[in-house]
Amino acid sequence: MRGARWGRDDRGRSTWSRGRAVAGFAALVAWLIVFHATVPDLPGRPGSLLETFLPWLGLAVPVLAAAALVRRSATALLAVLLPAMAWGGHFGVLLVPGPAVRHDLTVVQHNVSDENPDPTGTARALMAARPDLIALEEVTPTALPAYRAALSARYPHHEVRGTVGLWSAHPLTDVRALDIRPQGVDAGWRRGLRATATTPRGDVAVYVAHLPSVRLTPGRGFDAARRDESAELLGAALAAERLDRVVLLGDLNGTVDDRGLDPLTSRLDTAGTGLAFSWPAAAPLARIDQVMSRRTEVVRVWTLPATGSDHLPVAAHLTFQPSA
Repeated sequence: MRGARWGRDDRGRSTWSRGRAVAGFAALVAWLIVFHATVPDLPGRPGSLLETFLPWLGLAVPVLAAAALVRRSATALLAVLLPAMAWGGHFGVLLVPGPAVRHDLTVVQHNVSDENPDPTGTARALMAARPDLIALEEVTPTALPAYRAALSARYPHHEVRGTVGLWSAHPLTDVRALDIRPQGVDAGWRRGLRATATTPRGDVAVYVAHLPSVRLTPGRGFDAARRDESAELLGAALAAERLDRVVLLGDLNGTVDDRGLDPLTSRLDTAGTGLAFSWPAAAPLARIDQVMSRRTEVVRVWTLPATGSDHLPVAAHLTFQPSA
């Protein structure tokens, strides 16, 4: 700003009295990060849309800091600390590498895409993480033989229901399909299964799910009604689960901050470290592929290299907690 100084500008305003607009915007960004749940879900679902991309509000911090410097405003500079601290408090811990701790289970979750040109190469890429469990979504009848052939030697126990599948190094029992269809969806839409994996450290209930996609459309905004309805049905199934230890693997088409996934995040724990943005694979903006658990701590989550899918695979280490 021409003529601006750290003392008074050409209008006689001090460094403490100018830059109020920048300071106000900084306070608003901090509020949205900390109190995003207060944004009402009006038609168009602005609350869920905000929560989907919540980590990216951190980009406002350097922009606001630059604006404060241009304005030579001490008030604005101090105000920029608010969103910086809010972002650090909410997401900063995810950037800190977790301690090297013993883990009982390694899992991989991947939406392999129904247009994947190389299912065999994809399967081999997932095995590189040496997981105990591999959950896949968008498994087509055409690609299924390739996944079975590539994975069966190391993962002899596998189950497929509809377009979701689970491959395991440990025996699977009590396998059943989950009906998480929203109203009005054809009965051929099958995107959920539940199985008991018998591991050396005990049994764990494993859920694999692919919730409906969300859409950002003109006139309707963020359309997530079917995703939210499916999440309610999955949440009810989790609430009825009798085993103490539970692991949910799936493309949930939502982040853990999205209120639409409250039926799941209110019942299961999420990863304590790692952003692990998984979608879209070419330029990841959000982690919509999730690993959640109950009485099983997700101690680390990370992404694997890209495959022939539009999602990145997500891997996680889990540690069993004592049974209730």
